[in-house]
Amino acid sequence: MTAVNLGIPTKRHDHEVEPLAPRRPTRQLNVGGVLVGGGAPISVQSMTTTRTSDIGATLQQIAELTATGCQIVRVACPTQDDADALKVIAKQSQIPVIADIHFQPKYVFAAIDAGCAAVRVNPGNIKQFDDRVGEIAKAAKDAGTPIRIGVNAGSLDKRLLAKYGKATPEALVESALWEASLFEEHDFRDIKISVKHNDPVVMIKAYRLLSQQCDYPLHLGVTEAGPAFQGTIKSAAAFGALLAEGIGDTIRVSLSAPPVEEVKVGNQILESMGLKERGLEIVSCPSCGRAQVDVYTLAEQVTAGLEGLPVPLRVAVMGCVVNGPGEAREADLGVASGNGRGQIFVKGEVIRTVPESQIVETLIEEAVKLAEAMGADLPEELKGLAGPVVQVH
Repeated sequence: MTAVNLGIPTKRHDHEVEPLAPRRPTRQLNVGGVLVGGGAPISVQSMTTTRTSDIGATLQQIAELTATGCQIVRVACPTQDDADALKVIAKQSQIPVIADIHFQPKYVFAAIDAGCAAVRVNPGNIKQFDDRVGEIAKAAKDAGTPIRIGVNAGSLDKRLLAKYGKATPEALVESALWEASLFEEHDFRDIKISVKHNDPVVMIKAYRLLSQQCDYPLHLGVTEAGPAFQGTIKSAAAFGALLAEGIGDTIRVSLSAPPVEEVKVGNQILESMGLKERGLEIVSCPSCGRAQVDVYTLAEQVTAGLEGLPVPLRVAVMGCVVNGPGEAREADLGVASGNGRGQIFVKGEVIRTVPESQIVETLIEEAVKLAEAMGADLPEELKGLAGPVVQVH
């Protein structure tokens, strides 16, 4: 058999594309070793759902988030017990920890003293916040701790609600810039800002407006986005619009679902926008009357079989001979199926034809071969799967 040129990518994946717009220039922050803004890669965040005072459960969830690709994690701090737990959590977490503070200014100081990588404050619901900004700014500056000003539609300052009548884009932006100006009066500018709303249209307008009026890095989020399906759609639509304009430096997909799902969606959005190196990508047809194999099952089985593959590969699972060969040829690895068989493509070349019953195992074996050729450190369950396959004529 003629040798196939694997065309192994070095740094960028063969199918990476340039972003749709230049990134918006911003200040740069160092959040516990993760650079934010100033041209740094867009980071994916999530938030734990455990009680922060339960140190073991919180650290376990942080470990799960880290393994899924989360880069920064936020933990809630509504009580003194939570504040007391921050020191251990911040020290033992594998990724930077941001303390999420509402209502009580004293927990801001506790979070800074505990060594948290940053502190998120919601000016709209922290009692006597305006009067304590000087103290907060000094403590944060002395410790080198960035502050995120997080404005939410559901907890907007009452003064602005009275002025605008509701949480309009203008109200959200005015709140954020007003609070930032209070910090600026104390020569503190290690600030990141978010202006979240549950309506993607309002959220997009708010971030566009904010991006025109400051150079602080922006954290994107559709707050209370909803259950997994709805929240994914709303977040993808809102983030896609803003990221396509170069707006956004960190993201958090807020779902009524386990936080690891938020991270998966967030990373997939960035990959789809060409803003993050692609990992495993399955290209599969939606199926139609032309399909001669069960594409849905094949795609699900291939996805499950390659879970954890630590290399950027595009795998095409196609069900007919119309678009199948073209898509399979353009992918790193693919199959074009028909008449109970599948043509297996590697880097644009047909290497063998196998029965339908062997398509999944063959694709997994060839993917493992490619990963090994790229020097990947494979998960235990994938090692040894690149054995020979009998060719079918």
